[in-house]
Amino acid sequence: MANTRLPKPSFDDIYMDLAQSLSLKSHCVKMGVGAVITKDTRIVSLGYNGPPAGTHNCDEEWPETGCPRSVKGGCSLALHAEENAILYAAKNRILLENSTLYVTLSPCLPCSRMIYTSGIKRVVYLDSYAAYKGFDRDEGLEFLEKFGVIVEKYQQKEKGELQR
Repeated sequence: MANTRLPKPSFDDIYMDLAQSLSLKSHCVKMGVGAVITKDTRIVSLGYNGPPAGTHNCDEEWPETGCPRSVKGGCSLALHAEENAILYAAKNRILLENSTLYVTLSPCLPCSRMIYTSGIKRVVYLDSYAAYKGFDRDEGLEFLEKFGVIVEKYQQKEKGELQR
C-alpha cells in the first residue's frame, strides 16, 4: 500500500497560518494584523491589532473612517498585534526570553523596541510595514537586526510544497 500522507508543514508554516487567521479578528478598518509568539515550538501568546478590550471596536463604531486620529495622524485607539501579544504575556507573567514572533506585518520602530526589550530573539514577518506605509525603509527591522534579533521574511509555500 502506497504512503498517501501529506507532507508535514513546518512550524513556521503553521504559526504564520495562525497569524494570518488571527489578522481576520482585527477590528481595524484599515488593515488586520496577526501575531503569534512561540517558545520551544509551543504557542505562548497571541495578538491582533485593534483597540484595548473594553473600548470601542473601530469597525463597529466608525465603519467608514476608523477610529479618530491622534495628533500625529495615527489611530488613537489601536494597539499593534505584537503589542497585544507582548502585553498579554506580561499580564500573565509569561517570560518571552529567547522566543519567536510570527507577525503578518513587519514591526514598526516602537514595536521593535518592545520586541527587543521583551527578549524575543527571532521575528518572522509576512509583509513589509514600510511598503504598506510608503516608507523607503523598514526602521523596525533595521533596529532589530542592529541589536542581534534574527529577522526573516516568511516565504509562503505553494500547496503541495510543504517542507518537513
